[in-house]
Amino acid sequence: QVQLAESGGGLVQAGGSLRLSCTASVSIDGITVMDWFRQIQGREREFVARSTGGGKADYANSVKGRFTISRDNAQNTMTLEMSSLKPEDTAVYYCRALYGGIAYWGQGSQVTVSS
Repeated sequence: QVQLAESGGGLVQAGGSLRLSCTASVSIDGITVMDWFRQIQGREREFVARSTGGGKADYANSVKGRFTISRDNAQNTMTLEMSSLKPEDTAVYYCRALYGGIAYWGQGSQVTVSS
């Protein structure tokens, strides 16, 4: 069983920056895949960024060059640094961890970007 606690998010003007954090209840050394998804109102949840073992990262085209995913294994925390935010980035952001063949989700964090 893994619990993921998200923090960060909020309201920011277009062009601004925000940070989201996702802290796991277990050591993330043993979690190969951790990622971020977002759900824009009225739409399906979509992939944002992924961190796999060895420091490899992948990004959705819509956020590439603006968002950075990272891990702090000592703090069991994954972070999403978001910069040059756009109104279309407004969504509820969810972290996810794949552990033991099961997907665990954070509670969701609202990010609102005003124009």
